[in-house]
Amino acid sequence: QVHVVESGGGLVQAGGSLRLSCAASGRSLRGYAMGWFRQAPEKEREFVTAINWSGGTTYYTDSVKGRFTISRDDAKNTVYLQMNSLKPEDTAVYYCAADRVMIGKASRNVDYWGKGTLVTVSS
Repeated sequence: QVHVVESGGGLVQAGGSLRLSCAASGRSLRGYAMGWFRQAPEKEREFVTAINWSGGTTYYTDSVKGRFTISRDDAKNTVYLQMNSLKPEDTAVYYCAADRVMIGKASRNVDYWGKGTLVTVSS
């Protein structure tokens, strides 16, 4: 019974930066693993990054390592995705996810999904 809502998407030029936010309601995100997935047009949803319940462990898919940073602020009940050095191939709808156990690249059925926010990177 966690509702997560993404925001911060938009149009940005290649090489630019964007910060996505995932705000939760219904209950606290404390104790939940959080993550971000994305889905480009005509492609399947893919894992991007995740952070464990304490914020002490993060994982990134290879294509975004060194460019994206996931963080969480439990006091604000919000998770962030800082995206730097954006590339056209980063264009996708980005989805926030919350899970009571774990989120990783093999995750399929997480407990809660947001409805997504569109990020478009122009070349």
